[in-house]
Amino acid sequence: MKLRDIVVKKAVLPQLAATKRDDAIRELVNALVEAGKITAELRDTFVKSIIARENRGSTGFGHGVAVPHAKTTSVKQLVVAVGVSKAGVDFNSLDKQPVHSIFLLLSPEDRPEEHLDAMEAIFGNLSRDQFRRFMRQADSVEDIMTLLEEADQKQPTSR
Repeated sequence: MKLRDIVVKKAVLPQLAATKRDDAIRELVNALVEAGKITAELRDTFVKSIIARENRGSTGFGHGVAVPHAKTTSVKQLVVAVGVSKAGVDFNSLDKQPVHSIFLLLSPEDRPEEHLDAMEAIFGNLSRDQFRRFMRQADSVEDIMTLLEEADQKQPTSR
C-alpha cells in the first residue's frame, strides 16, 4: 500500500497548531472534514472514538511519531490526515518525548486487512530515522507530499 494513495492531500497540515493530544486529534479530524472525506455530523464521533482508543494505550510510539487511529462503519475508504508539529505534542509516548509527526488513520471496520496494510506502510516509513527527520523539517504540503512519494518509491510493493 502506498502512502500517496491513502494520505488526503487537503488534510496535510505542515504547521499543526495544537500542542495537546486531544486538540491535535481534533485538528486532524477537522482537516478530513474540510477535505470532504468525512461528514461534519460525524466529526465528534470520530474525535471521541480516537481519543477513547488513545486512552486505552498511546499510539505515540516514540521517536517523535504517533499514529492515532480508529476503525469505523462510517467511512467507506481508508483515509489518513498528516500533521507536523514543530513545537511537539505530548502524546504520552512510550519514550516520554513529544510527538512531531502525526498520521491519523480512519479505516472501514469491515476491511481489517486494509487497516493493517496502512499501518504497515505508515510504520515502515516512520521507523526510518531519515524519513522522520525530513517530516519534521517539512514546511509545506508540497514538501510532505514529495517526501511521501519518495518513500513510496523506496517501499517494496506488497500484495
